[in-house]
Amino acid sequence: MRERMTMAVSPAYDVFPRRLREKEWDLLQFVLPADRPGYIRYKDLLSSMIVLSQGRRGKGNLVMGFENDIADTTSPLPPVVAYGMVETTHDTFSITVREFVGDQIDVEIVSSRGDELPDHFEEKRRWTYSTWLPGSPSPATGVHVREIPVSNELVLAIARDERRLWICDRTTGMNHLIPVTNYYNELMLHKGIRDPKIALKSNLLFEDLDRYADAELRASFIVYNALRPRVTVVIPEAVPEPRGLKVLWENLFRNKS
Repeated sequence: MRERMTMAVSPAYDVFPRRLREKEWDLLQFVLPADRPGYIRYKDLLSSMIVLSQGRRGKGNLVMGFENDIADTTSPLPPVVAYGMVETTHDTFSITVREFVGDQIDVEIVSSRGDELPDHFEEKRRWTYSTWLPGSPSPATGVHVREIPVSNELVLAIARDERRLWICDRTTGMNHLIPVTNYYNELMLHKGIRDPKIALKSNLLFEDLDRYADAELRASFIVYNALRPRVTVVIPEAVPEPRGLKVLWENLFRNKS
């Protein structure tokens, strides 16, 4: 039998520091799948942390840290390492986990209506980008995703319908969401496009996606990642073509055989 939504929330949830509630921990574990080594690390860290305080983004934003730590609510928010959603009969909640920085992890479980996460609800569906694998459709929509190989271990994925992109790292099993605007800026620089009607409208990445070759999208990501490191990019060096007397000798020998 499915649990029914109740909107009664204990005031104690706004008292910090505190432990994660059961529902909060359930949703965080969902976006940190246990079969991916990179996400296991985050799950292990969060299991030993407490909620230090509410984050700067308000209700649903929690700063996780260790006992006796002081929450950092002033530094820029770190990049996203995991993201997903749970759809209920009453509301939709997004779940976000950010990079481990300064012995703390910023997480968000945010309602589309601004409500607090209840202890009980009737769930319709849940999905997360953390489970995506190359060759699979988007977990959010089930629609085809464009894939751009970056290296032997990295694949850039662009989901046109939901206007998102992420980099899949086969080494860690993690899928890192990439901010569209920052990536698009590098693509415009790579293409030499300066017209503000194009260069300043990052949503055109998805509308004009078919106009860009894989090589252009790949090169733009490599530059973006060099400026804002998300993954380790190892590009195999091309084997140089043999030149000089060695080639002449090999060709001569081949012609005589």
